[in-house]
Parts: sequence; structure tokens; C-alpha cells
Amino acid sequence: MDALVTEWIGMMLRWLHVIAGIAWIGSSFYFVHLDLSLRKRDGLPQGVGGETWQVHGGGFYRMQKYLVAPAEMPEELTWFKWEAYATWVSGFLLLAAVYYTSADLYLIDRGVLDLTPTTAVIVSLVLLAAGWIVYDLMCRSPLGKNDTLLMLAGFALLVGIAWGCTQIFSGRGAYIQIGALVGTIMAANVLMIIIPNQRKVVASLLAHEEPDPRLGKQAKQRSLHNNYLTLPVLFLMIGNHYPMNFATQWNWVIVAVVIVMGVSIRHFFNSQHAGKGTPWWIWGVAAAGGLMILWLNSFPVGAPAAMQGAGLENDEVFVAVEEVVLSRCSMCHAEEPVWEGVATPPLNVRLETPEDILREVSRIESQAVLSRAMPPGNVTEMTEEERHLIAAWLAAREG
Repeated sequence: MDALVTEWIGMMLRWLHVIAGIAWIGSSFYFVHLDLSLRKRDGLPQGVGGETWQVHGGGFYRMQKYLVAPAEMPEELTWFKWEAYATWVSGFLLLAAVYYTSADLYLIDRGVLDLTPTTAVIVSLVLLAAGWIVYDLMCRSPLGKNDTLLMLAGFALLVGIAWGCTQIFSGRGAYIQIGALVGTIMAANVLMIIIPNQRKVVASLLAHEEPDPRLGKQAKQRSLHNNYLTLPVLFLMIGNHYPMNFATQWNWVIVAVVIVMGVSIRHFFNSQHAGKGTPWWIWGVAAAGGLMILWLNSFPVGAPAAMQGAGLENDEVFVAVEEVVLSRCSMCHAEEPVWEGVATPPLNVRLETPEDILREVSRIESQAVLSRAMPPGNVTEMTEEERHLIAAWLAAREG
């Protein structure tokens, strides 16, 4: 019953996270599109920087934006913040429910660094806070006055942290950590900069004072950062379910490539919305990035040397492979798993008989040979020799 409750809590948190994320991303994409599509026209009210006409749902909308604020406070004002808060809170709870409570399985790989679960969780929390602090200081520094330099510095920061995470956590843990960090930066931008600045503008209006235009400029910069980070963070959240991305020796390079791809694709649409042309070359960059990731994924986790146990017949090799699978995998992948906290075989994959192994050959190859995804965190201490043995057996079957 405990395992069932845990599974349902995880599912409901994931569902909430996705719903909140859709709402947040949708509003972010819409308002950046709206901001970029504004055009100056004669006859606009004082303080309005531009307007745009839109049609949706059978009606027309006339949208105007004040560069700082209107002369008087409107009677009704809609705030866009709860989507961001709900996304981060549900994501953090999901991180805790899956990765922190099962750190041995998902966060730690003792072949990378021998951490206790408590230490791993503390390091994860410290990295989330430190990442935001460093990013925020960069934005407030002289770098913040040059968007291009700030973008390059931010890119270097994220790639450096991604590499560092691969030296601390398991591949899957590193991916979720960098994804959680980017999500934290985005949510903190809303909580610590965008909303407080908007509140200061409102307070100035209520006091019949002239609002500080720097507040809106700073909030817009952080909002644009969130817009460009959206596609990379979505990939990171999805990518931790695909071992070919996170469980390879080049996982941190893949993160760097994905950031470039995501930012480039957002720039394509932002450029269109701003009326600055259609930079079709960006899709070439995205395609090249995808091909580079595919190429990086083609490298096995270790050089699969010549067949281990040379001189053995194929049947004998298979017997050795079966022993490896039974000793390293079947405690979870069984009709009745014996690993604590695992109630049913993950993805309904069973590896208890020769027939099971032959049926799941492709999954065994992708999870244990082309990547280090399984065993999770290498909790059963599968050796490189055992991975090479499986690789050699697979190569012999194909040959």
C-alpha cells in the first residue's frame, strides 16, 4: 500500500507540474509575442509605446503597452505570477518525492562520487540556491548592461554547472539538477525581480509619483531570459527519461548543445514576431545540433573491447550474460521485485528468464551498453567487464 500511495503522489505531482508549466509557458510565450509585435502609431495615448491588433475566438482585441505605467491606477489589474509559483513548487515537491527520497537510485552514482543520500540532497539544495545567486549577481553587475555579454556569461555558467553536476551526481541526477536549477532561476526571476518591480510601480502610481523606468526595464530583461530558457528546460525535464541523453560520457556537452538549440529556436519566433525578418538559417543550426547529439549518443559508455572470455561458445557467453542480468537487474525487473520501494517491475520489464532477456535485447543494449542508465545509480555495482560482456554478446548476435 505504501508503494501504491507513493506512486500516486508522484503521478499527481507530475500532472500538476505539467499543468502549471503549460500555463506559465503559455503566458510567457504570449506576452513576449505581444511585446515584440507592438507598433508605434499616431494618436496613441501619452506614455503608450505601441499597440497591436489581434483576433482570436471570433473577436478582435486592441492591445496597448505603457512604457512605464499609465497616469492613473486602473480599477482592475491582472497579475501573472501564480503559474510560475505553482510550477516551481510542484516541481520541487516532485524532485523531493522522486530524487530526494530515493537518492540511492536516482541521484547518486558511487562510481562517480561516493555520497550518502543526506549529503547528496544537501549538495543539490545548495547548488539550487548558489546558482540563482551567481546568476542574479551577474545580471546586476556591469555585464547586465550588455545583453550579448550577459547571454554568453550565462551560457558559460550553465554549462560549467552542468559539467560539475556530472562529477557529483549520477547522469540522471545531473540532468534533473541542472533542469531544476534553470527552473529555479526562472521562478526566482518572477518572485524576486519581476513582481516586486511591478509592485513598486503600482505603489508609485497610488502615491501619485512618477514610477522609475529602470524597474520595468529590469523586469523585461528577466522576462526575456525566462522566455529563452523555456525550451532548454523542457528538454532537460523530458531528457532525464531518455538514457541516451543523460547516461553518456558526453551528457554535459549535450546540455550545452540543447541550450544553443532551444535559444536559437526561440530567437527565430521572436524575430518573426518583432518584424525583423525570418532567420531560416536557425533551423540549420537546430538540425546540426540534433545531428551532433545523435553522434554523441553513438559512443558506448566504455570502449567495448574484444569479447570477454575469448574462446567461449555463444551458448556459454549467453549463460554468462544471463548471470550478469540476474545478479544486477532482476531484483527490480521481476514479477515480484525484492528491491525496497519498488512494487512493480519498472516499465513492466521482466528479466528473470532467458526468454525475458532475449525479448528485451534492445532495452538492455540502450540502458546498459550504450548508456549507464541501468542499474540506476549503479546500485548493484555492475562492472565495466560485465557491460563489455553484454556488448560483445550483442555484437556476436548481430554478426
